[in-house]
Amino acid sequence: MNTLPLRYGTNPQQSPARVFMRDSSELPITVLSGSPGYINLLDGLNAWQLVRELKAATGLPGAASFKHVSPAGAAVGVPLTDTLKKIYFVEDAELSPLAAAYARARGADRLCSFGDFIALSDTVDVPTAKLIAREVSDGIIAPDYEPEALEILKKKKAGKYAVVQIDPSYEALTTETRDVFGVTFEQGRHTRPVTAADFGNIVTKSKNLPESALRDLQIAWITLKYTQSNSVAFVKDGQAIGVGAGQQSRVHCVRLAGQKADLWWLRQHPAVLSLPFRSEIKRPERDNAIDQFLRDDITPREKAAWPDIFTELPRQLSPDEKRAWLDGLTDVALGSDAFFPFSDSIHRAAASGVKYIFEPGGSTRDADVIAAADDYGMVMAFTGVRLFHH
Repeated sequence: MNTLPLRYGTNPQQSPARVFMRDSSELPITVLSGSPGYINLLDGLNAWQLVRELKAATGLPGAASFKHVSPAGAAVGVPLTDTLKKIYFVEDAELSPLAAAYARARGADRLCSFGDFIALSDTVDVPTAKLIAREVSDGIIAPDYEPEALEILKKKKAGKYAVVQIDPSYEALTTETRDVFGVTFEQGRHTRPVTAADFGNIVTKSKNLPESALRDLQIAWITLKYTQSNSVAFVKDGQAIGVGAGQQSRVHCVRLAGQKADLWWLRQHPAVLSLPFRSEIKRPERDNAIDQFLRDDITPREKAAWPDIFTELPRQLSPDEKRAWLDGLTDVALGSDAFFPFSDSIHRAAASGVKYIFEPGGSTRDADVIAAADDYGMVMAFTGVRLFHH
């Protein structure tokens, strides 16, 4: 089959819609269950490239949680601490390496991952399928599925959950085209892989780049390669903890990603871990309540619903308490898909524990940016490679 009809395109009023191969070759995807939509497949094909590269770069299983053609989370299969198991709601779960990767990708920004499309680098096993089965998600793409895992996923959403298999040997043409307003664009595909050598040009006074930081910088690079630009990614311990995507200003990317990284760390505060949820409150409602609990701008109307969520009303953390906890977030890696035009991004990054940075370099203010990084004792590499994705 070289064409697949879709219900509609980006919106219901955009019909007819389909995906197809321009030549006579077969589609590299097979729908095993459900009916993926246009946006699902945009997410899936971008996410598949991301996780495939994560596996190639690190040797570990990769997972991505995509929403609207950018990753809400991306991770490799590093074991989880007890605290992460709790904030990701997987304390009771069996965690294979692939399941750990998915738990990290899904758990880093659970608000944004709600209703996501999942990509996994490896054959989907039963532990991973069981985790996916209990989350709100639109679909999944992977190279293969264990028979029992496939049956678990086929039951999700009463059989409507989109389960897509992709041929792992498929390679796209070296050029890609897209049509915008009847005009066809063509360019070479961005096939350049990341290597450890890409971070060899360290421009700061501090030059100590441990293996764990190098791995996290590689994860940031690959994540940015498939994130709508402008974009930055904060990474720690094998997973993206904050992605700022699609902003017109570089510093706004950093602020957005930094806020998400801060929220990820604050969710590990003892006050959050001990929130007295009512037993009937489901995971998505808990996610929303935790977000409200940690916000300084929660509205009276939002807070009025707390008696229905908590068995007793919790005391919110003060700004000083939050700042004291955030000061414990350290050794974060930050990748930027283009150069920092000003040092403001470095100052904001420092507030979220960033210690390792890569960016292409090439700004007229590179010296100011390097000086700011030196003030914080950061390690920064200039890669010379821009990672825009549109």
